[in-house]
Amino acid sequence: MTRLDGKVALISGTARGQGRAAAVRFAAEGALVVGGDLRHEEAVETQRLIARQGGTMLTPGPLDVTDEDCVRSWVEEAADAFGGVDIVYANAGAVRFGAIDSQPYEDFAFTMRAELDSVWLTVRAAWPHLVRNRGCVLTVGSTAGLIGSLTNRRTAHSASKGAVIALTRQLAAEGAPYGIRANCVSPGMIDTEATRGDLLADGHPMRDIARHIPLGRVGSPDEVVNAAVFLASDEAAYITGANLVVDGGWSTVLPGATI
Repeated sequence: MTRLDGKVALISGTARGQGRAAAVRFAAEGALVVGGDLRHEEAVETQRLIARQGGTMLTPGPLDVTDEDCVRSWVEEAADAFGGVDIVYANAGAVRFGAIDSQPYEDFAFTMRAELDSVWLTVRAAWPHLVRNRGCVLTVGSTAGLIGSLTNRRTAHSASKGAVIALTRQLAAEGAPYGIRANCVSPGMIDTEATRGDLLADGHPMRDIARHIPLGRVGSPDEVVNAAVFLASDEAAYITGANLVVDGGWSTVLPGATI
């Protein structure tokens, strides 16, 4: 038997990166995946990839995780298709970087809505189903929610991810009487299409960050998903309110002199 056999898993942001990796892996572990993304055609390609591998995934339509009605419809379509919801993996998000003295409030508000409000809306819509099934919530934090940065101006991102970690702990508290577990996975620097386009791009001050990570490299989406699969599985039945950091040791050490 696979680790998530027969579980209905809602995963947002399945068009690429960590979301696509999560959809593929959860399906391989036996989950019935319901995905979604604003990049609908790319999310459908993820569905096709899973189908070719013998898994099950639905992608009902474009998913805007900042739109309450859209999120509610997505959750209900999943419940109607598979009879309920067991796992909510609130992966989708978007960020606009900027320093406190230069970032427009519009960009700050955009980031908070895309990275924090989206999690609340998704979990809120799925909560009645999670109560019925003694379900599981997975959120995506970041090392940005734990420590500051000298090289990346990111006040909004730090605030939103710190809030996601705090929200997860409160969800664990409120979910415990119903048997709902809630845990967070906080990646460090991960090699995705998005990071290759900004933080790891030539000319960005963080492009050589691997030199400062104790394990000497940036991570992969699959390594983040490994942690998520564990937390979603029965192997983690006694774990709730945790924040599992997946960063190669980056957040555990002080910056040192160049070697």
